[in-house]
Amino acid sequence: MPSVRCPAILIAAPASGQGKTTVACALARLHARQGRRVRVFKCGPDFLDPHWLALASAAPVHQLDLWMTGEADCARRLHEAAQEADLIIVEGVMGLFDGLPSAADLAQHFSLPVLTVIDAGAMAGTFGALAWGLQSYRDGLRFAGVLANRVASEGHAAMLEESLRDPAQWQGALMRSPAFNLPERHLGLVMSGEMDDAMARLDAAADALAATKLGQMDTNALQAWAVGFPGPDDAAPETPQLLQGVTVAVARDAAFCFIYAANLDCLRALGAHVVFFSPLRDTALPDCDALWLPGGYPELHAAALAENSAMKAAVASHVAAGKPVWAECGGMMALFGELQTIDDSRFAMWAILPGRASMQKKLAALGPQQLTMAGGTLRGHTFHYSTCETSLAPAARTEAAPGRKLRGQGEALYVAGPDRKVKASYFHAWFPSNPAAAAALFIKERL
Repeated sequence: MPSVRCPAILIAAPASGQGKTTVACALARLHARQGRRVRVFKCGPDFLDPHWLALASAAPVHQLDLWMTGEADCARRLHEAAQEADLIIVEGVMGLFDGLPSAADLAQHFSLPVLTVIDAGAMAGTFGALAWGLQSYRDGLRFAGVLANRVASEGHAAMLEESLRDPAQWQGALMRSPAFNLPERHLGLVMSGEMDDAMARLDAAADALAATKLGQMDTNALQAWAVGFPGPDDAAPETPQLLQGVTVAVARDAAFCFIYAANLDCLRALGAHVVFFSPLRDTALPDCDALWLPGGYPELHAAALAENSAMKAAVASHVAAGKPVWAECGGMMALFGELQTIDDSRFAMWAILPGRASMQKKLAALGPQQLTMAGGTLRGHTFHYSTCETSLAPAARTEAAPGRKLRGQGEALYVAGPDRKVKASYFHAWFPSNPAAAAALFIKERL
């Protein structure tokens, strides 16, 4: 398949919290408003930033990770995007060189130009040193300049620009403004769907970016970022129709919202009919053969979940019928008998699993992991602030991604219910990493 050229940029930073998502959204929104077709990707296993990036670009947002999603998957998605887009934006993860693999690894692998965003709110001349260090640390990276974020004034911006060794690297400054601030909480950004003024914030950010050198790039100027995306050497492997005729009900609302778009695509490619329901609002499950309870924020909606006794009964009936359930992270928390919130309030949950999930003030686990079950090995990650206490013995545990080490034990896989068809873990699975293993989570027959 021939290579396709398309302007592309990876937006990186020296650390988390510098404003990568704000700048990526602003850039996507600015060009989308100008009539360009924009495709955005998120580096790493992030669930929350893609909500904002999808709103800004008016297009689906997928994850790119050289290990979790794999090099071939990344190449295929970028090649497909290049065939339809006028601009591809990839938002990095953490700091440019943080993680294994890092955003820098992804940029170097695909020859993506790198724009660095630096929170300059508390610095002047050091801005230039930091920009130069990021650009000089590793050979072989293409750099597209540096943008100063949360700048105090035009005078402050002038000092920052003067600190650069190469003035041509200056892409401008975004002033500090509450108009386009994206609020955060313990797991990351507040989701765009929870905010009535989400689009107004994106428009304000786009307007601010339009006043910078970066924001004034037109179609011709964007060609400086052109990248050749070769087609995959081999056709994508055909997905077996292991879920043909199977209806999978997926919990999707403010409490259960950590869903990879690629996972839904994978279920459909396996032949499944995917339907959605809200454990917060609905009183019954859709007619379904299997249930997926993804992660999210059950701790923020514990009272509403506890009050919905009809949904608790519906889930119990589903389990009693021996139908499969896959619950990950927040979905597993709802299956325990009790959920203890950060203020020590306790709420009765669905009691499918014995024990209690308890919120903690500190991060409990983070990192790429893989889980091997009867159906095969799934890649994914873990990221949670809660812990659980249960009398169940783990049926299996996750392992660290190659080249990484676990702090303590891997995440437990708990199995319960008739025919042991309820499976739950803090582990978030990337279904396309092993479609057959993903299908095994939703098949009623014992494998």
